[in-house]
Amino acid sequence: MKPIRLMSGILTVGFWTLASRVLGVAREIMILALIGPGPVLDAFVAAFRLPNMFRRFFAEGAFNAAFVPMFSKKYEADEEPLTFARDAMNGLGFVLLALSALALIFMPALVWATAGGFAGSERFDLTVGFGRIVFPYILFISIAALFSGALNATGHFAAAAAAPVLLNIFVILAMIAGHYLGGDVVMWLVWTVPLAGVAQLALVWIAAERAGVRLRPGRPRLTPDMKRLTVVAIPAALAGGVMQINLLVGQQVASHFDKAVGWLYAADRLYQLPLGVVGIAVGIVLLPDLSRRLKAEDTVGGREAFSRAGEISLALTVPCAVALVVVPLPMVSVLFERGATGPDDSAAIALAVALYGLGLPAFVLQKVLQPLFFAREDTRSPFRYAVVAMLVNAAIAIGLAPVIGWIAPAIATTVAGWIMVAQLSIGGRRFGEVARFDARFRRRAWRICLASVIMGVVMWGTLVLLGPLFAVTGLRYLALLALLVVGTISYGLAGQSIGAFRLSEFRNALRRKPRMQ
Repeated sequence: MKPIRLMSGILTVGFWTLASRVLGVAREIMILALIGPGPVLDAFVAAFRLPNMFRRFFAEGAFNAAFVPMFSKKYEADEEPLTFARDAMNGLGFVLLALSALALIFMPALVWATAGGFAGSERFDLTVGFGRIVFPYILFISIAALFSGALNATGHFAAAAAAPVLLNIFVILAMIAGHYLGGDVVMWLVWTVPLAGVAQLALVWIAAERAGVRLRPGRPRLTPDMKRLTVVAIPAALAGGVMQINLLVGQQVASHFDKAVGWLYAADRLYQLPLGVVGIAVGIVLLPDLSRRLKAEDTVGGREAFSRAGEISLALTVPCAVALVVVPLPMVSVLFERGATGPDDSAAIALAVALYGLGLPAFVLQKVLQPLFFAREDTRSPFRYAVVAMLVNAAIAIGLAPVIGWIAPAIATTVAGWIMVAQLSIGGRRFGEVARFDARFRRRAWRICLASVIMGVVMWGTLVLLGPLFAVTGLRYLALLALLVVGTISYGLAGQSIGAFRLSEFRNALRRKPRMQ
């Protein structure tokens, strides 16, 4: 078997994803400072969500859930993987060109369907205009996702993980330029998005060439492999569509409340930081690894990979979730409260952050559990589970909105996330021992939770002591840094002492260099 180093791969992807997410937070800090919560930000969020929604629907979610296992198995068995990848790229490109043309023509209808609360206000026209500029981003980023999937399947993770960094770099530089040159910052922002997509595609295309994955555009062909890919991808696309419906339900509810779309967007970006670093990294590396092990009939290795992925996910995610729940306001106020964003905005965003934090472990565990199904080309089961989660999400978001207002979508997202995890966990039992966490995982899981609780208590006490410093402009950054350092040290010491993990395991993984195939 051509090996994938699981821990090294996770750390490689995690490092670049961390860089992307940190720059993403910096991007949101600038957006909130230069634009601020209000009609313009709401319009940008709704417009930018359109290509991202379809990207997850067609590329990173549905398409890669079908493409990566099939490509990984062909690569493992040396069954013309490049021919398969070329045909997949041509078919995906054709669909995306047609989708982009339709979206540009029917953008007003698309905005009405995804943010109906904007109708009759300036937000609607702004969203339509912004949407027509940013939507072509889907073409570039979706093809880039295909190249990224091929690179991941061959054990080359760095370039694919680094590509999202370019979007944030381009956007940050554009906003700085717009601000200092006296232009309309939001227009600099929206025009930069498709340009960044071109740069991301160029990066992974060049990396794929160097890795031996040489693909060229051509005429789409409906081969037996493409038929099989379509059969596998359709349920995954429907599942991805269901998950996007969850986002749209939340946006529809929020669009009826002033500033709510911007508040939820800012909170989403903050909890996406640990989710991206851990959950996405684990999912990206685990899927091709499990697919190859299934092809090689390595059940023992598959269970080991699955259990270690779950273990590192909990070890890195649960403390983050506790921190988001215990001390959200200091983080939000220090990061976002400046310029056009005031204390009331910070309080609202912090409330959403705490609610999303309760669901963070569920969102990450989904990334660990889904590869069990996708590696077997079973996309139907996750679709059924996603439908149930969608119904729960819609019922809570729509049902609670008249009672508690704009925050209902955050509660609905968290509850639906845990419902999805429960279904994946129960449904995966039919795969046998390979889908069951081993004794080491079970032994460490509760210790990780205990260490995280200890960390939360320490952080709360530290916040009480440092509270006055957060009101001093020049000291609040140091206060937040001290709070996070104290939390990290307390978690490390507690986890090491009660056997939740060994710090040497992380050090050893960092020293290993992933082998290039």
